[in-house]
Amino acid sequence: MEKTIRATEAVRRFSELLNRVRFQGNHYIILRGGKAVASIGPAERLSRQHTLGELKGLLEGIPRLGDEAAVFEADMREVIKHRPALPRETEWE
Repeated sequence: MEKTIRATEAVRRFSELLNRVRFQGNHYIILRGGKAVASIGPAERLSRQHTLGELKGLLEGIPRLGDEAAVFEADMREVIKHRPALPRETEWE
């Protein structure tokens, strides 16, 4: 459930806010001057990992490059071919 809360109120009730996020799954939009500036929500939403079975669908959702893709690829190969060699060891190792 998404709710809005003023920044001042969020500061005063921060511990309670975190408990509601953790135990009730609430999501809060923090307002300052009436405008949304931040959000607080369950961390699980951020850390969800995709499965290998989802890979095909994810790749199909990537926007396709147009006809210029072949030209771009050729340009990149040319850049790679003429780049200076990197030293095997550096002074940092």
